[in-house]
Amino acid sequence: MLTKTLLATALFASFVAPLAASAGEVENRIHNQNARIDQGVHNGSLTYGEYRRVDGRLDRIQAERNRDLRRDDGHLTRSQDRTLNRQENNLSSRIYFDKHNLPHQR
Repeated sequence: MLTKTLLATALFASFVAPLAASAGEVENRIHNQNARIDQGVHNGSLTYGEYRRVDGRLDRIQAERNRDLRRDDGHLTRSQDRTLNRQENNLSSRIYFDKHNLPHQR
């Protein structure tokens, strides 16, 4: 009986853990990108307009993540995770470009 309970618990955890991890991964990337934006503002590699644009996109990604989590009882579906990941990849590229476009800096 104890073995069946342990097996059932392990099986359940193997399905739930990746869902929770994906929600955490998205949140970790949001914090990382926010730190990159703040660093760019601090060292002058992002102009005020660039900051507003990338920070606004980051806010929209975070709002979408929060809506998705509320809709699905605190979990992201595979499709939602892929969509958020693609948006974060695009934003990451945008942050890099904006921080390194020297001709447009002050």
